[in-house]
Amino acid sequence: MVDLNVGGQAIRDVRLVIFDKDGTLMDLYHYWSLMIASRARLICQKLGFSEEHYNRLVYEMGVDSEAGRLRPEGPVGIKSREIVLQSAIDYLSSVGHASSYDLCLSSFEEVDRASSQDLKRFVIPIAGAADLIDSLSLNGCKVAIATTDKTARAKLAMEFLGFAARIDLIVGADLVSETKPDPETIRLILDTLNVDRSNAVMVGDAITDMQMGINAGLKASIGVLSGLAVKSQLSKMTEYIVKSVAELGVKNA
Repeated sequence: MVDLNVGGQAIRDVRLVIFDKDGTLMDLYHYWSLMIASRARLICQKLGFSEEHYNRLVYEMGVDSEAGRLRPEGPVGIKSREIVLQSAIDYLSSVGHASSYDLCLSSFEEVDRASSQDLKRFVIPIAGAADLIDSLSLNGCKVAIATTDKTARAKLAMEFLGFAARIDLIVGADLVSETKPDPETIRLILDTLNVDRSNAVMVGDAITDMQMGINAGLKASIGVLSGLAVKSQLSKMTEYIVKSVAELGVKNA
């Protein structure tokens, strides 16, 4: 059990910290902009589409390349893989390519396989994340990941970053029927790790992360300003806001 220091405020008696993955522990835009670009490029190659369609597909899946950020409404980085996949299918349907599910699914899977062999290109840790996870674990606090990514993909990323040995549980969208902001992911984590919600904290960079923590009745939710949500949005949902996880302090309770 630990006490967390958040900008001079203390959150006491914490037995479990649940992290979002993208934007909280690893660079959000870098990872998803490359993944979405690879998916869109492959789909367009298969269909013989122009650069205009490629740019539109990237945008529809949630990446604003001109602004250099993810679209605040997603879907990528916020909603489940299935919804991101459907956004590509819907776009293709709108330009006259109906029944494109198999093509899009196979493209997503091909990019998964290729990126898994080249994680150094895709995965960049957030500064301070490794030290924080080490400090939590060494002081007897459990650590979990709640992500809209596939569980296996999240495990690969955490292993690559060297975090896996300190993480007690990873739950992706494929292990629950309802993902963020529904509390099912957190309830599964709490039940599996045998931790009461009054001793658990959520840390994430999206409004859906804060909503999930609130919906699950956790002790607190900590907002991270990675760029996905701005301070004015997060402050409506939590009093605990940091620029990055590097600002969180850990003290043995």
